[in-house]
Amino acid sequence: MGSITTQKPHAVLVPYPAQGHVNPFMQLGKLLQARGFHITFVNTEHNHRRLIRSKGEEFVKGEPDFRFEAIPDGLPQTDKDATQHVPSLCHSTRRTCLEPFKALINKLNSPSSGVPPVSCIISDGVMCFAIDAAEQLGIPEVQFWTASAVGFLAYYWDDELLKRGIVPFKDENFLTDGSLLEPVDYIPGTRGLQLRDMPSFIRITSLEGETMYEFMGSEARKNLKASAMIINTFEDFEKESLDCLREMYPNIYPIGPLTLLTKTLLPEAESTASLWKEDRHCLEWLDKREADTVVYVNYGCVTTMSDEHFKEFAWGLAKSNHPFLWIVRPDVVMGSSGVLPEEFYEEIKGRGLLASWCPQEKVLNHPAVGAFLSHSGWNSTMESMSGGVPMLCWPFFAEQQTNCKYARTVWGVGMEVDHDVKRDAVAALIKEMMETEKGKQLRQKALEWKKKAHDATAVGGSSFNYFDRFIKEGLHYEG
Repeated sequence: MGSITTQKPHAVLVPYPAQGHVNPFMQLGKLLQARGFHITFVNTEHNHRRLIRSKGEEFVKGEPDFRFEAIPDGLPQTDKDATQHVPSLCHSTRRTCLEPFKALINKLNSPSSGVPPVSCIISDGVMCFAIDAAEQLGIPEVQFWTASAVGFLAYYWDDELLKRGIVPFKDENFLTDGSLLEPVDYIPGTRGLQLRDMPSFIRITSLEGETMYEFMGSEARKNLKASAMIINTFEDFEKESLDCLREMYPNIYPIGPLTLLTKTLLPEAESTASLWKEDRHCLEWLDKREADTVVYVNYGCVTTMSDEHFKEFAWGLAKSNHPFLWIVRPDVVMGSSGVLPEEFYEEIKGRGLLASWCPQEKVLNHPAVGAFLSHSGWNSTMESMSGGVPMLCWPFFAEQQTNCKYARTVWGVGMEVDHDVKRDAVAALIKEMMETEKGKQLRQKALEWKKKAHDATAVGGSSFNYFDRFIKEGLHYEG
């Protein structure tokens, strides 16, 4: 070991094994590497294999001060190029990852490892086994909450619904009888929520067995055992929720949008780790379109839908008569490959492009893109605001419902697609967004948030300063 290497602080990063968590962790890792840290990036074995397929063996070999490691996730091995079943993955990582992760830390700390001793563990807000490992091994631990601050509060207080006798619901009628319209005005730091806007995991009729309702609430509450928490958001965007969080727990560092902070501090760096191969042809296709004319459609890395909803979206896009770029993952349609009829392709010839994956940040910053039809995942929301693009929201699960609510009524940048998708409604919403005064107002508001996001991550901005403070206060490093 060289003497310089051994003096570096060593951060071990543990993202949840889904694309929307891996990317912000990669950005954080690159930022810490630039500040003098040795980085060990810990994927599950499943995602490690996917990363090799997507980026190649050379990428995964890493650099002298940025290494990749893998631990088992406890699920049966599969070579399917997709995010695993989320509830199974959550409960399996909680049960099985602690011991393999501790073994990895001990390996890294052995004199023969050739890397500096581990000085801190930074784990995902839903990978709390790492908190237990850090406690047992006497290593400082930081949590990285990759979702929204308002989403964190909704999870943190979800046991209030249990105390009030709301959850579990008596039967499935709650989905249609108006129960979900009941106000939720008792969660501090939130505004105007109804039960329909709470994370989808509250929609249960039994507490028996392992539920995501119990998992997410307990994981959120466990986050506050860590020495500090960073969040991929920015002060102006979620000030009310962040202020509330600080009253509960002072060591909060909002350092987002991380895509923009990375550009400020590392303008030339490659800071994403796509688990799918990216189709760059779509950027050339966008180059041929006029400004603000294209609807970009992407439901993220986890959302799935029925074949019926898939076809309704397809024909809604076709009937809107607007150009669109639609990202269709191989696994987006439940139980089938999502085959569309030949007449659909005839209808959209010259104005529609379907691709399997793309560099989303570049797409949302392309001048041709005028709207984003999204699942309201947090990375997508942050990247949409960073690009100044308004949103048509079709939330799928988790706190995407909460993000959608805020996009519509608090941030003023979105409209909602009804969960039971109908082609005429999709076409009408696209036309409203792209052709009317309301759409123009939403676009203007998104541009205002874009400026605030760029200001926050510029030198001297709030996120820039919070990142600096996080290094010094949260990680106790002056480098």
